[in-house]
Amino acid sequence: MSKQRRLSKIFAKDGKSVTLALDGYFFSTKTAGIDNTIKKMPELAANGLDCALITYGMARNYADAFNDVSIVLRVDSTVNVYDNSVPDTQQVFGAEEALKMGADGMVCMTFPGAFNEEKTHAMTARLVKQAEQWNMPFIVESLPYGYAVTSPESNEAKVIADSARIAVELGADIIKTRFSGTPDDYLIVEASMVPVLALGGPKTDTLSYFKFVEHCMKMGAKGVAVGRNITQDPNPVAMVAGLNAIIHLGASPEEAFALYQNKN
Repeated sequence: MSKQRRLSKIFAKDGKSVTLALDGYFFSTKTAGIDNTIKKMPELAANGLDCALITYGMARNYADAFNDVSIVLRVDSTVNVYDNSVPDTQQVFGAEEALKMGADGMVCMTFPGAFNEEKTHAMTARLVKQAEQWNMPFIVESLPYGYAVTSPESNEAKVIADSARIAVELGADIIKTRFSGTPDDYLIVEASMVPVLALGGPKTDTLSYFKFVEHCMKMGAKGVAVGRNITQDPNPVAMVAGLNAIIHLGASPEEAFALYQNKN
């Protein structure tokens, strides 16, 4: 299968994507709502979900749940699941496993500027080479100075942009990264040259999050890759419907919130 055909599954025909991050258990035990959300996958797909980032175990244990969405395999994990700062990551799967499970892509993290930058860059490059051999899209979750926001600098648009560009130079087909929420976030997209998905971040109130997503789209993002703001919502289906309205239909945050409320 060609890389373009796989990319067309991750992104809708408009080139945008509502992606659900279900890979949280690879990085923390404090991840709630994932199993309940997976049980709602048919409804999520019907309400606009395009893609899910999943683990190998999910692909085995919930195989039928993902029939209606694209899946991307998480191929790295934290080295200490009880340390929520995710101090380091390691490769745990590769292209062979992704192909066996029918994935449309792979995803891993890298941490420009962190103490383990050299290691995470090398891992990313190695996995990109594997992906290229099989025409498999590769998402790099590139986070400056590490997984957690530990300083104002690690959440500055220019620094995030530099981090994204490094991931592109390593061979990323898609960037997943944080947005600062400032007018300078266009720099992140400008530096990337490939589609950028804004990561979801901590759970926040729904209308505020919809406003943040609208901001990311105006800055040039091609969608979102959201975990907790969907899985920890009382109604994940309503949340996806709201995100779909903003990302694919151009709705305002207020219109998306009204849709969200109507589904509750």
